[in-house]
Amino acid sequence: MRIAIDARIVHYTKAGIGQYTLHLADALAEGHPEVEFVLLQSRKDHKPLVTRPNVRRVGLWTPSHHRAEQALLAVELPLRRLDVDLLHSTDFIPPLRVNSFRSVITVHDLAFMIWPHFLTEDAARYYGQVDQAVRRADHVIAVSESTRNDLIQRLGVPAEKITVVHEAADPMFRPVPRAEALAVLRSKFPVPETFILFVGTIEPRKNIGTLLRAYRRLRERYRVEAGLVLAGAPGWLNEQVFEEVERLELRPHVVFLGRVEAEDLVYLYNAACCLAHPAFYEGFGLPPLEAMACGTPVVVSNVSSLPEVVGDAGLLVEPQDDEALAVALHRLLTDHDLRAALSAKGRARAQSFSWRRAAEETMAIYRRVLGAEA
Repeated sequence: MRIAIDARIVHYTKAGIGQYTLHLADALAEGHPEVEFVLLQSRKDHKPLVTRPNVRRVGLWTPSHHRAEQALLAVELPLRRLDVDLLHSTDFIPPLRVNSFRSVITVHDLAFMIWPHFLTEDAARYYGQVDQAVRRADHVIAVSESTRNDLIQRLGVPAEKITVVHEAADPMFRPVPRAEALAVLRSKFPVPETFILFVGTIEPRKNIGTLLRAYRRLRERYRVEAGLVLAGAPGWLNEQVFEEVERLELRPHVVFLGRVEAEDLVYLYNAACCLAHPAFYEGFGLPPLEAMACGTPVVVSNVSSLPEVVGDAGLLVEPQDDEALAVALHRLLTDHDLRAALSAKGRARAQSFSWRRAAEETMAIYRRVLGAEA
């Protein structure tokens, strides 16, 4: 069996879908040495993304997140004489017309359909290709039951064509003594002694505006002195977030770190009093799971996949209720027993997700599509 995995997205972004692709490919190759994996990378990535004896690297010119991506792939893949049984497109975009192999795609979310005003026109056009992609694919992987339901209800994908395979936190996310974590952080970043943490792309879909308004309530009504630290690269329409910081006069108390390497994220989670993730919509929601793996209490929105990921191991609030979010944050900052209970529950919850399990479930899909279930 020879399986191709499209990993070009890693050159476009090291976070989110890029991390999903890397973790899944590595776990698949480790767990199935009898299978040859062909990793399709951007030619601009000069080093192999996964270094295992059963992984072969193939460089492609076709860029990820390009409006002509499907057509270009349909031309380039035959030219590369890609001799594989199946192609797994981890960012849902398969080539337009290549019939020499079967196709599995992963759909992470349908945010562009549910919250279209949070995307630029170019982004909306790109993600609008998903309806064609799910029709052409032999099977669709959804990263949550929430995304699976969206695919069925909004795109009419047959339920039997979709399998849910949950993501997982990297094993590097683990508890570290807070004093140690804070010391490491403060040697690199201007973080306060006590802070609330947000991790994610700085864009309207993450509902940072509600977080900022809740944070202002914390300072004004509850006299909480904790800082607010946001870690993540600027995304679409991010100007609105920075404008809200200025409007609320929070500039002295809010720290934007930009994109942070995973090694530093471990210390950020462990040093934070809690993680706030009030997103309007998530296909899965990896930051809360990473935080829980570190033993950091979390408060998340009670929408889309977030309740599915967090379960009873965190606090859930309505995404547009800044008062409820402020109250939840105040509880996490002041109730030691609650923090301890959620910390323990979070670690246990995070351990129920693993990349090894995701790889086994994905391999079962490959075999089923290829008619090789035995």
